[in-house]
Amino acid sequence: SLRFPQKLWKMLESGKFQSIWWSEGGKCVAINKNLFEVEVLGRQGQQVFHTQKIKSFMRQLNAYGFTKMQRNFQRSASLPEFLAEEAAASTHSQILYYYNPSFNREHPWLLETCKRR
Repeated sequence: SLRFPQKLWKMLESGKFQSIWWSEGGKCVAINKNLFEVEVLGRQGQQVFHTQKIKSFMRQLNAYGFTKMQRNFQRSASLPEFLAEEAAASTHSQILYYYNPSFNREHPWLLETCKRR
């Protein structure tokens, strides 16, 4: 079975989920917290992660070296990312941004260095 970072990567690349996407040109992971809880963690039968709690999911992110980012950096350059962020922001839902230097869409080979602390 895949480790947490590989599952997360596969999920982001699948395009099947509206609650999680690449942000900042593939350098950050953006998560619409409320939608993620329903769409991913609340799935019956085919769970992606071994938890149904957002706090446990965030602990996993932290355990693999992801840090929570404050949203004061500039908006995404790509139109789909920008529209996703605008739509999410307009619904007043909480968007969480996580960064890990070993988790970068442009450098998939770095995924191997993404280890549990």
